[in-house]
Amino acid sequence: MGDLIGISLLILISALFAMSEIAIAASRKIKLRVMADEGNVKAAAVLKLQENPGAFFAMIQIALNAIAILGGIVGEQALSPYVKSVLVIFYQGAHVEKISFLFSFFTITSLFILFADLMPKRLAMIMPEAVAVRVVTIMRWVTFALTPLVMFFNGVTNFVLRLFKVPAEREDIVTTEDIVAMMDAGAEYGSLQQQEYELIGNVFDLEARFLSSVMTPRDQIVYFDLNESSHDIATKIIDHPHNHFLVVSGNLDKLRGSVESKDILRQVLKGEPANIKQELIETDVFYLPETLSLSEALNAFKSAAKPFAVVVNEYALSVGIVTVKDLMKGFMGDLITHQGDELIIQRDKNSWLVDGLTPITDLAKVLDIEEFPEQMHYETVAGFLIYNMKRIPKRAEHLTFSGFKFEVVDVEGIRVEQLLVSRVIPEPSTHTSLS
Repeated sequence: MGDLIGISLLILISALFAMSEIAIAASRKIKLRVMADEGNVKAAAVLKLQENPGAFFAMIQIALNAIAILGGIVGEQALSPYVKSVLVIFYQGAHVEKISFLFSFFTITSLFILFADLMPKRLAMIMPEAVAVRVVTIMRWVTFALTPLVMFFNGVTNFVLRLFKVPAEREDIVTTEDIVAMMDAGAEYGSLQQQEYELIGNVFDLEARFLSSVMTPRDQIVYFDLNESSHDIATKIIDHPHNHFLVVSGNLDKLRGSVESKDILRQVLKGEPANIKQELIETDVFYLPETLSLSEALNAFKSAAKPFAVVVNEYALSVGIVTVKDLMKGFMGDLITHQGDELIIQRDKNSWLVDGLTPITDLAKVLDIEEFPEQMHYETVAGFLIYNMKRIPKRAEHLTFSGFKFEVVDVEGIRVEQLLVSRVIPEPSTHTSLS
Protein backbone atom coordinates (compact mmCIF):
# COMPACT_ATOMS: atom_id res chain seq x y z
CA MET A 1 0.00 0.00 0.00
CA GLY A 2 2.90 2.34 0.80
CA ASP A 3 4.25 1.93 -2.75
CA LEU A 4 0.85 2.87 -4.24
CA ILE A 5 0.76 6.01 -2.12
CA GLY A 6 4.31 6.77 -3.23
CA ILE A 7 3.50 6.42 -6.92
CA SER A 8 0.42 8.65 -6.48
CA LEU A 9 2.57 11.33 -4.85
CA LEU A 10 5.10 11.09 -7.67
CA ILE A 11 2.34 11.57 -10.25
CA LEU A 12 0.99 14.63 -8.41
CA ILE A 13 4.46 16.18 -8.06
CA SER A 14 5.25 15.49 -11.72
CA ALA A 15 1.93 17.09 -12.73
CA LEU A 16 2.83 20.19 -10.71
CA PHE A 17 6.20 20.58 -12.44
CA ALA A 18 4.81 19.89 -15.92
CA MET A 19 1.99 22.37 -15.38
CA SER A 20 4.43 24.99 -14.06
CA GLU A 21 6.75 24.60 -17.05
CA ILE A 22 4.00 25.22 -19.61
CA ALA A 23 2.21 27.94 -17.63
CA ILE A 24 5.28 30.10 -17.06
CA ALA A 25 6.47 29.63 -20.64
CA ALA A 26 3.05 30.38 -22.17
CA SER A 27 2.06 33.33 -19.96
CA ARG A 28 1.63 36.51 -21.97
CA LYS A 29 3.93 39.31 -20.88
CA ILE A 30 1.37 42.01 -21.66
CA LYS A 31 -1.27 40.44 -19.41
CA LEU A 32 1.28 39.80 -16.67
CA ARG A 33 2.40 43.45 -16.78
CA VAL A 34 -1.21 44.57 -16.40
CA MET A 35 -1.62 42.27 -13.39
CA ALA A 36 1.68 43.51 -11.91
CA ASP A 37 0.64 47.14 -12.38
CA GLU A 38 -2.54 46.35 -10.46
CA GLY A 39 -0.45 45.21 -7.50
CA ASN A 40 -0.14 41.45 -8.13
CA VAL A 41 3.28 40.63 -6.66
CA LYS A 42 3.26 37.07 -8.01
CA ALA A 43 2.68 38.31 -11.57
CA ALA A 44 5.80 40.46 -11.18
CA ALA A 45 7.65 37.35 -9.98
CA VAL A 46 6.57 35.42 -13.09
CA LEU A 47 7.82 38.28 -15.29
CA LYS A 48 11.17 38.22 -13.51
CA LEU A 49 11.36 34.45 -13.99
CA GLN A 50 10.61 34.82 -17.71
CA GLU A 51 13.43 37.34 -18.09
CA ASN A 52 15.96 34.78 -16.89
CA PRO A 53 14.37 31.35 -17.49
CA GLY A 54 17.55 29.26 -17.72
CA ALA A 55 17.73 28.27 -14.04
CA PHE A 56 13.98 27.58 -13.90
CA PHE A 57 13.95 25.22 -16.88
CA ALA A 58 17.08 23.46 -15.64
CA MET A 59 15.33 22.81 -12.32
CA ILE A 60 12.20 21.57 -14.10
CA GLN A 61 14.13 19.06 -16.20
CA ILE A 62 16.09 17.81 -13.18
CA ALA A 63 12.88 17.32 -11.22
CA LEU A 64 10.91 15.68 -14.05
CA ASN A 65 13.70 13.26 -14.95
CA ALA A 66 14.26 12.32 -11.32
CA ILE A 67 10.54 11.69 -10.84
CA ALA A 68 10.38 9.62 -14.04
CA ILE A 69 13.23 7.39 -12.85
CA LEU A 70 11.71 6.98 -9.39
CA GLY A 71 8.33 6.30 -10.94
CA GLY A 72 9.79 3.52 -13.04
CA ILE A 73 11.47 1.91 -10.05
CA VAL A 74 8.66 2.30 -7.54
CA GLY A 75 5.84 1.75 -10.01
CA GLU A 76 6.83 -1.71 -11.15
CA GLN A 77 7.33 -2.85 -7.57
CA ALA A 78 4.05 -1.27 -6.47
CA LEU A 79 1.75 -2.88 -9.03
CA SER A 80 3.43 -6.15 -9.98
CA PRO A 81 2.33 -8.11 -6.85
CA TYR A 82 -1.30 -7.02 -7.28
CA VAL A 83 -1.27 -7.76 -10.99
CA LYS A 84 0.32 -11.17 -10.42
CA SER A 85 -2.21 -12.09 -7.76
CA VAL A 86 -5.05 -11.42 -10.17
CA LEU A 87 -3.30 -12.95 -13.18
CA VAL A 88 -2.63 -16.33 -11.49
CA ILE A 89 -6.36 -16.85 -11.23
CA PHE A 90 -6.51 -17.22 -15.01
CA TYR A 91 -2.95 -18.23 -15.88
CA GLN A 92 -0.23 -20.10 -13.95
CA GLY A 93 2.27 -20.54 -16.74
CA ALA A 94 6.00 -19.84 -16.82
CA HIS A 95 5.54 -16.31 -18.22
CA VAL A 96 3.36 -15.01 -15.41
CA GLU A 97 6.21 -12.83 -14.05
CA LYS A 98 6.90 -11.22 -17.45
CA ILE A 99 3.22 -10.58 -18.17
CA SER A 100 2.77 -9.01 -14.74
CA PHE A 101 5.78 -6.74 -15.32
CA LEU A 102 4.59 -5.66 -18.79
CA PHE A 103 1.08 -4.92 -17.55
CA SER A 104 2.44 -2.96 -14.56
CA PHE A 105 4.81 -1.01 -16.83
CA PHE A 106 2.00 -0.13 -19.25
CA THR A 107 -0.31 0.95 -16.42
CA ILE A 108 2.28 3.14 -14.70
CA THR A 109 3.33 4.72 -18.02
CA SER A 110 -0.30 5.43 -18.91
CA LEU A 111 -0.95 7.03 -15.52
CA PHE A 112 2.10 9.29 -15.89
CA ILE A 113 1.19 10.27 -19.46
CA LEU A 114 -2.41 11.07 -18.59
CA PHE A 115 -2.20 12.61 -15.11
CA ALA A 116 1.39 13.84 -14.92
CA ASP A 117 1.78 15.18 -18.45
CA LEU A 118 -1.18 15.64 -20.81
CA MET A 119 -3.89 16.83 -18.43
CA PRO A 120 -1.79 19.32 -16.41
CA LYS A 121 -0.21 20.75 -19.59
CA ARG A 122 -3.62 21.15 -21.23
CA LEU A 123 -4.86 22.93 -18.11
CA ALA A 124 -1.81 25.22 -18.10
CA MET A 125 -2.29 26.09 -21.78
CA ILE A 126 -5.94 27.02 -21.20
CA MET A 127 -5.21 29.53 -18.41
CA PRO A 128 -1.42 30.06 -18.25
CA GLU A 129 -1.35 33.32 -16.26
CA ALA A 130 -3.72 32.03 -13.57
CA VAL A 131 -1.66 28.86 -13.10
CA ALA A 132 1.69 30.68 -13.27
CA VAL A 133 0.93 33.08 -10.41
CA ARG A 134 -0.14 30.16 -8.23
CA VAL A 135 2.94 28.00 -8.74
CA VAL A 136 5.69 30.62 -9.07
CA THR A 137 6.49 30.75 -5.34
CA ILE A 138 6.90 26.97 -5.06
CA MET A 139 9.04 26.86 -8.20
CA ARG A 140 11.35 29.59 -6.89
CA TRP A 141 11.87 27.68 -3.62
CA VAL A 142 12.58 24.41 -5.44
CA THR A 143 15.03 26.18 -7.76
CA PHE A 144 16.82 27.61 -4.71
CA ALA A 145 16.93 24.16 -3.05
CA LEU A 146 18.50 22.60 -6.16
CA THR A 147 20.93 25.50 -6.75
CA PRO A 148 24.13 23.41 -7.16
CA LEU A 149 22.60 21.09 -9.76
CA VAL A 150 20.77 23.96 -11.45
CA MET A 151 23.97 26.01 -11.77
CA PHE A 152 25.88 23.06 -13.20
CA PHE A 153 23.35 22.03 -15.85
CA ASN A 154 22.41 25.61 -16.73
CA GLY A 155 26.09 26.53 -17.11
CA VAL A 156 26.78 23.56 -19.39
CA THR A 157 23.71 24.44 -21.48
CA ASN A 158 24.80 28.06 -21.88
CA PHE A 159 28.32 26.96 -22.84
CA VAL A 160 27.02 24.64 -25.57
CA LEU A 161 24.68 27.33 -26.92
CA ARG A 162 27.49 29.89 -27.07
CA LEU A 163 29.73 27.30 -28.72
CA PHE A 164 27.24 27.03 -31.57
CA LYS A 165 26.64 30.82 -31.50
CA VAL A 166 23.00 30.41 -30.49
CA PRO A 167 21.43 33.13 -28.25
CA ALA A 168 21.21 31.94 -24.64
CA GLU A 169 18.13 34.11 -23.92
CA ARG A 170 15.01 34.98 -25.87
CA GLU A 171 14.64 38.59 -26.97
CA ASP A 172 11.02 39.66 -26.62
CA ILE A 173 10.07 42.58 -28.86
CA VAL A 174 6.41 43.44 -29.38
CA THR A 175 6.08 44.46 -33.03
CA THR A 176 3.25 46.18 -34.87
CA GLU A 177 2.39 42.83 -36.44
CA ASP A 178 2.02 41.27 -32.97
CA ILE A 179 -0.37 44.03 -31.88
CA VAL A 180 -2.40 43.75 -35.09
CA ALA A 181 -2.63 39.98 -34.62
CA MET A 182 -3.95 40.50 -31.06
CA MET A 183 -6.44 43.07 -32.37
CA ASP A 184 -7.68 40.64 -35.03
CA ALA A 185 -8.09 37.92 -32.41
CA GLY A 186 -9.92 40.31 -30.07
CA ALA A 187 -12.26 41.43 -32.85
CA GLU A 188 -12.90 37.84 -33.90
CA TYR A 189 -13.92 36.74 -30.40
CA GLY A 190 -15.89 39.89 -29.65
CA SER A 191 -13.72 41.27 -26.85
CA LEU A 192 -12.85 44.26 -29.07
CA GLN A 193 -15.75 46.26 -30.50
CA GLN A 194 -15.78 47.21 -34.17
CA GLN A 195 -15.28 50.92 -33.49
CA GLU A 196 -12.42 50.18 -31.10
CA TYR A 197 -10.84 47.86 -33.66
CA GLU A 198 -11.02 50.50 -36.40
CA LEU A 199 -9.76 53.25 -34.11
CA ILE A 200 -6.69 51.30 -33.00
CA GLY A 201 -6.01 50.32 -36.60
CA ASN A 202 -6.18 53.97 -37.65
CA VAL A 203 -3.64 54.93 -35.00
CA PHE A 204 -1.06 52.76 -36.77
CA ASP A 205 -1.65 54.80 -39.93
CA LEU A 206 -0.57 58.05 -38.29
CA GLU A 207 3.04 57.59 -39.36
CA ALA A 208 2.09 56.54 -42.89
CA ARG A 209 -0.21 59.49 -43.65
CA PHE A 210 0.82 63.08 -44.24
CA LEU A 211 -0.77 66.46 -43.67
CA SER A 212 -1.84 66.76 -47.29
CA SER A 213 -4.34 63.92 -46.74
CA VAL A 214 -6.33 65.80 -44.07
CA MET A 215 -5.72 69.52 -44.64
CA THR A 216 -8.08 71.98 -46.29
CA PRO A 217 -6.36 72.66 -49.63
CA ARG A 218 -5.34 76.15 -50.71
CA ASP A 219 -8.23 76.71 -53.13
CA GLN A 220 -10.81 75.98 -50.41
CA ILE A 221 -9.38 78.29 -47.75
CA VAL A 222 -11.70 81.17 -46.80
CA TYR A 223 -9.65 84.25 -45.85
CA PHE A 224 -9.98 88.02 -45.37
CA ASP A 225 -8.12 90.64 -47.35
CA LEU A 226 -6.91 93.74 -45.55
CA ASN A 227 -8.78 95.89 -48.08
CA GLU A 228 -11.96 93.80 -48.05
CA SER A 229 -15.28 95.59 -47.62
CA SER A 230 -17.39 95.27 -44.48
CA HIS A 231 -20.18 93.62 -46.47
CA ASP A 232 -17.88 90.93 -47.88
CA ILE A 233 -16.38 90.24 -44.46
CA ALA A 234 -19.83 89.84 -42.87
CA THR A 235 -20.99 87.61 -45.74
CA LYS A 236 -17.99 85.30 -45.35
CA ILE A 237 -18.57 84.94 -41.62
CA ILE A 238 -22.24 84.08 -42.23
CA ASP A 239 -21.52 81.63 -45.06
CA HIS A 240 -18.47 80.08 -43.37
CA PRO A 241 -18.89 80.10 -39.57
CA HIS A 242 -15.27 79.37 -38.67
CA ASN A 243 -13.59 80.44 -35.44
CA HIS A 244 -10.48 81.79 -37.17
CA PHE A 245 -9.79 83.36 -40.56
CA LEU A 246 -6.48 84.08 -42.23
CA VAL A 247 -5.73 87.71 -43.09
CA VAL A 248 -3.77 88.37 -46.30
CA SER A 249 -2.61 91.30 -48.34
CA GLY A 250 -3.78 90.43 -51.84
CA ASN A 251 -3.31 86.60 -51.81
CA LEU A 252 -2.35 83.68 -49.58
CA ASP A 253 1.34 84.08 -50.36
CA LYS A 254 1.25 87.46 -48.55
CA LEU A 255 -0.06 86.23 -45.23
CA ARG A 256 -0.31 88.85 -42.49
CA GLY A 257 -1.78 86.77 -39.70
CA SER A 258 -5.19 85.58 -38.48
CA VAL A 259 -8.26 87.01 -36.80
CA GLU A 260 -10.95 85.48 -34.61
CA SER A 261 -14.50 85.76 -35.94
CA LYS A 262 -15.81 86.68 -32.48
CA ASP A 263 -13.78 89.91 -32.61
CA ILE A 264 -15.46 90.86 -35.89
CA LEU A 265 -18.89 89.93 -34.54
CA ARG A 266 -18.26 92.07 -31.47
CA GLN A 267 -17.85 95.08 -33.81
CA VAL A 268 -21.14 94.29 -35.54
CA LEU A 269 -23.01 93.94 -32.24
CA LYS A 270 -21.73 97.37 -31.24
CA GLY A 271 -23.18 98.82 -34.45
CA GLU A 272 -19.77 99.30 -36.04
CA PRO A 273 -18.84 98.15 -39.58
CA ALA A 274 -17.00 94.81 -39.85
CA ASN A 275 -13.39 95.84 -40.41
CA ILE A 276 -10.04 94.12 -40.04
CA LYS A 277 -8.26 96.39 -37.58
CA GLN A 278 -4.55 95.94 -37.07
CA GLU A 279 -4.93 95.34 -33.33
CA LEU A 280 -7.24 92.38 -34.03
CA ILE A 281 -4.69 90.55 -36.20
CA GLU A 282 -2.68 87.79 -34.53
CA THR A 283 0.65 87.93 -36.36
CA ASP A 284 2.12 84.83 -34.68
CA VAL A 285 1.08 82.27 -37.32
CA PHE A 286 1.76 78.59 -36.70
CA TYR A 287 3.35 76.95 -39.76
CA LEU A 288 3.82 73.26 -40.48
CA PRO A 289 5.63 71.69 -43.47
CA GLU A 290 3.47 69.49 -45.68
CA THR A 291 5.95 66.63 -45.33
CA LEU A 292 4.97 66.01 -41.69
CA SER A 293 3.15 62.80 -40.84
CA LEU A 294 -0.08 63.00 -38.84
CA SER A 295 1.76 61.70 -35.79
CA GLU A 296 4.42 64.42 -36.05
CA ALA A 297 1.75 67.06 -36.63
CA LEU A 298 -0.13 66.00 -33.48
CA ASN A 299 3.08 66.33 -31.46
CA ALA A 300 3.68 69.76 -32.99
CA PHE A 301 0.18 70.93 -32.03
CA LYS A 302 0.71 69.59 -28.52
CA SER A 303 3.87 71.67 -28.13
CA ALA A 304 2.54 74.83 -29.77
CA ALA A 305 -0.98 74.83 -28.28
CA LYS A 306 -2.42 76.49 -31.41
CA PRO A 307 -5.94 75.92 -32.83
CA PHE A 308 -4.79 75.65 -36.45
CA ALA A 309 -1.68 75.69 -38.63
CA VAL A 310 -0.87 76.93 -42.11
CA VAL A 311 0.68 74.15 -44.20
CA VAL A 312 3.56 75.24 -46.42
CA ASN A 313 5.65 73.47 -49.05
CA GLU A 314 9.40 73.52 -49.53
CA TYR A 315 9.16 76.84 -51.41
CA ALA A 316 7.47 78.52 -48.41
CA LEU A 317 4.15 78.78 -50.26
CA SER A 318 0.89 78.17 -48.38
CA VAL A 319 -0.72 74.98 -49.68
CA GLY A 320 -3.42 74.46 -47.08
CA ILE A 321 -4.65 74.84 -43.54
CA VAL A 322 -5.11 72.15 -40.89
CA THR A 323 -6.79 72.08 -37.50
CA VAL A 324 -6.60 69.66 -34.60
CA LYS A 325 -10.06 68.43 -35.58
CA ASP A 326 -8.75 67.58 -39.06
CA LEU A 327 -6.00 65.49 -37.50
CA MET A 328 -8.44 63.78 -35.16
CA LYS A 329 -10.70 62.93 -38.09
CA GLY A 330 -7.65 61.45 -39.78
CA PHE A 331 -7.61 58.54 -37.37
CA MET A 332 -10.98 58.66 -35.61
CA GLY A 333 -12.90 58.60 -38.88
CA ASP A 334 -16.64 58.02 -38.52
CA LEU A 335 -16.54 58.51 -34.74
CA ILE A 336 -16.42 62.32 -35.19
CA THR A 337 -17.70 62.66 -38.75
CA HIS A 338 -21.11 64.34 -38.88
CA GLN A 339 -23.77 63.53 -41.39
CA GLY A 340 -23.08 65.44 -44.57
CA ASP A 341 -19.31 65.45 -43.97
CA GLU A 342 -18.73 61.94 -45.27
CA LEU A 343 -16.16 61.65 -48.05
CA ILE A 344 -17.32 58.15 -49.01
CA ILE A 345 -21.05 57.51 -49.49
CA GLN A 346 -22.20 54.01 -50.35
CA ARG A 347 -24.96 54.08 -53.00
CA ASP A 348 -25.63 50.35 -53.02
CA LYS A 349 -23.81 47.08 -52.46
CA ASN A 350 -21.44 47.60 -55.38
CA SER A 351 -20.95 51.36 -55.81
CA TRP A 352 -19.71 54.36 -53.83
CA LEU A 353 -19.64 58.12 -54.38
CA VAL A 354 -16.18 59.32 -53.37
CA ASP A 355 -14.86 62.85 -52.87
CA GLY A 356 -11.64 63.49 -54.77
CA LEU A 357 -9.89 64.57 -51.56
CA THR A 358 -10.62 61.27 -49.80
CA PRO A 359 -7.41 59.77 -48.34
CA ILE A 360 -6.50 56.71 -50.40
CA THR A 361 -5.97 54.70 -47.19
CA ASP A 362 -9.60 55.30 -46.16
CA LEU A 363 -10.90 54.10 -49.52
CA ALA A 364 -8.62 51.06 -49.37
CA LYS A 365 -10.27 50.01 -46.11
CA VAL A 366 -13.78 50.45 -47.50
CA LEU A 367 -13.02 48.50 -50.68
CA ASP A 368 -10.85 45.93 -48.85
CA ILE A 369 -7.89 46.64 -51.12
CA GLU A 370 -4.58 45.81 -49.47
CA GLU A 371 -2.59 48.52 -51.25
CA PHE A 372 -2.91 50.77 -54.28
CA PRO A 373 -0.09 50.76 -56.88
CA GLU A 374 2.93 52.93 -55.96
CA GLN A 375 0.92 54.45 -53.12
CA MET A 376 3.85 56.47 -51.78
CA HIS A 377 3.43 58.96 -54.67
CA TYR A 378 -0.04 60.26 -53.73
CA GLU A 379 -2.31 60.76 -50.73
CA THR A 380 -5.83 61.13 -52.17
CA VAL A 381 -8.14 59.33 -54.58
CA ALA A 382 -7.75 62.22 -57.04
CA GLY A 383 -3.98 61.83 -56.74
CA PHE A 384 -4.34 58.13 -57.56
CA LEU A 385 -6.12 58.98 -60.82
CA ILE A 386 -3.73 61.78 -61.78
CA TYR A 387 -0.64 59.72 -61.03
CA ASN A 388 -1.80 56.74 -63.09
CA MET A 389 -3.24 58.76 -65.98
CA LYS A 390 -0.22 61.11 -66.00
CA ARG A 391 -2.59 64.05 -66.59
CA ILE A 392 -5.67 65.76 -65.19
CA PRO A 393 -8.62 63.45 -65.95
CA LYS A 394 -11.79 64.66 -67.63
CA ARG A 395 -15.40 63.98 -66.72
CA ALA A 396 -16.57 60.40 -67.52
CA GLU A 397 -13.02 59.07 -67.90
CA HIS A 398 -12.35 56.00 -65.82
CA LEU A 399 -9.67 53.70 -64.56
CA THR A 400 -10.00 50.10 -63.39
CA PHE A 401 -7.98 48.44 -60.68
CA SER A 402 -8.36 45.30 -58.57
CA GLY A 403 -11.94 44.65 -59.73
CA PHE A 404 -13.16 48.24 -59.27
CA LYS A 405 -13.96 50.98 -61.79
CA PHE A 406 -12.97 54.53 -60.78
CA GLU A 407 -15.02 56.93 -62.92
CA VAL A 408 -14.70 60.73 -62.78
CA VAL A 409 -18.13 62.27 -62.12
CA ASP A 410 -17.30 65.93 -61.54
CA VAL A 411 -14.30 68.11 -62.33
CA GLU A 412 -14.00 71.72 -61.15
CA GLY A 413 -11.28 73.42 -63.17
CA ILE A 414 -8.26 71.20 -62.67
CA ARG A 415 -9.54 69.61 -59.47
CA VAL A 416 -11.25 66.23 -59.43
CA GLU A 417 -14.31 66.83 -57.25
CA GLN A 418 -16.10 63.48 -57.20
CA LEU A 419 -15.78 59.93 -58.44
CA LEU A 420 -18.06 56.95 -58.78
CA VAL A 421 -16.38 53.73 -57.67
CA SER A 422 -18.14 50.58 -58.87
CA ARG A 423 -17.39 46.93 -58.40
CA VAL A 424 -16.84 45.11 -61.70
CA ILE A 425 -16.11 41.51 -62.61
CA PRO A 426 -12.45 40.99 -61.60
CA GLU A 427 -10.16 40.89 -64.58
CA PRO A 428 -7.46 38.19 -64.96
CA SER A 429 -4.83 40.80 -64.08
CA THR A 430 -5.04 43.45 -61.38
CA HIS A 431 -2.92 45.87 -63.40
CA THR A 432 -4.35 49.32 -63.93
CA SER A 433 -6.08 50.00 -67.26
CA LEU A 434 -7.17 53.40 -68.58
CA SER A 435 -9.83 54.53 -70.98
